[in-house]
Amino acid sequence: MEGNKKLGLVSLIAIVVGSMIGGGAFNLASDMAGAASPGASIIGWVITGIGMIALAFSFQNLNEKRPDLEGGVFSYATAGFGKFLGFNSAWGYWISAWLGNVAYATLVFSSIGYFFPVFEGGQNIAAIIGASVLLWVVHGLVLRGVHSAALVNIVTTIAKLVPIFLFIIIGIFAFNADIFIDDFWGTGAGFQFSDVMAQTKSTMLVTLWVFIGIEGAVVLSSRAKDKKDVGKATVIGLIGTLAIYVLISFMSMGVMHRADVAGLANPSMAYIFEEIVGPWGATFINLGLIISVLGAWLGWTLLASEIPYLAGKEKLFPSWFAKVNKNGAPANSLWLTNGLIQVFLLTFLVSEQAYNFAFSLASSAILIPYAFTAFYQLKYSIQDKAADRAKNLFVGIVASVYAIWMVYAAGVGYLLLTMLLYAPGIAIYYLVQKEANVKQVFTKTDLAISAALIVFAVAAIYGLVTGAITI
Repeated sequence: MEGNKKLGLVSLIAIVVGSMIGGGAFNLASDMAGAASPGASIIGWVITGIGMIALAFSFQNLNEKRPDLEGGVFSYATAGFGKFLGFNSAWGYWISAWLGNVAYATLVFSSIGYFFPVFEGGQNIAAIIGASVLLWVVHGLVLRGVHSAALVNIVTTIAKLVPIFLFIIIGIFAFNADIFIDDFWGTGAGFQFSDVMAQTKSTMLVTLWVFIGIEGAVVLSSRAKDKKDVGKATVIGLIGTLAIYVLISFMSMGVMHRADVAGLANPSMAYIFEEIVGPWGATFINLGLIISVLGAWLGWTLLASEIPYLAGKEKLFPSWFAKVNKNGAPANSLWLTNGLIQVFLLTFLVSEQAYNFAFSLASSAILIPYAFTAFYQLKYSIQDKAADRAKNLFVGIVASVYAIWMVYAAGVGYLLLTMLLYAPGIAIYYLVQKEANVKQVFTKTDLAISAALIVFAVAAIYGLVTGAITI
């Protein structure tokens, strides 16, 4: 049966890379140029590289030390800090995942609109119809089994890397050092610490979003042939993707001046490549973007349906989510997840702001699951007496500091907006625990956290109404 087939190392690496490299890679050049100068970008990439590698090693270590925690991201929060925080980690991750798929739906048809103007913008009626059809095609593919979907993901991952590699290779030959070092620190007057640090802080949100998906293999660890492959796939996928992102960022600011790159339309890679090789470059990159987004959409459909399925098995979500079909696919979870995406696509008929608002919330929600993975890596390493304890302690400290830095870099506004996602989950958690006949649903700590979530959510609503917080 399909459901008995397991995922090998190549499939797991493709899931990690395919989940991380989506539409963001094709607009990374302008996003980074808009945030920081070449010098500040280098500092930003160094911080991000160290932080994300520490997070990848955290996933690898925890997967090896605690192979029983098959839910990955939310399982670590549960094991380290209790069921309520584990639920919140799963809840936030799931919402972030399916709202991210809404973005992929609009982005792919925005790219198709480059060739067929009827879809221009990705949020008109034609695009919504096209995205809806594609949504249920992907749905049908995943219902055939995770193994079949993973095989297709390998193909799309390879296909999306071809235009990116060609862009990097040709970009290396077109690179102009004089353009790259022009106003290297973006201050017009050499290195100024406060200004450069402010630029570096601005890069953090950009670099985080393009790495979302690093946990892909961990989320699907229960379906791996060999649990050791999960950690290997995470680290290999992360290091390979980091190298690609750094090269895209630096090559771009060595081909065109930073201000010109920052002002390019989406996808900026297409117009940089057009500057180098001529009009065919934009066509080639847009085709690559379509393939890339389709692959990322498939990868995130796997993740978005797997998380509530695993949470259902752990009795953090309603048990209804834990049902699978004859192919071993999490059918109930998949139907609800894609049903929510479909409803959200339909809201574009009356408002574009619904998308902007919800996606801004979803993009910040991933901070919480990542932070608790880092914190559990640190906590577990403190308690562990193994020979590699010192190394894992260091990894945990670095990952935790990076997680805290990311929350700081996101800013108070984003932190408050994230609470709007988590506050409604309190009621869901209560109902699930009552369903399981748990007598004491909330501990004193849980009640304190719940109260804080509600207060922050109310503060976010107040900030949005008064204009103190903007999307």
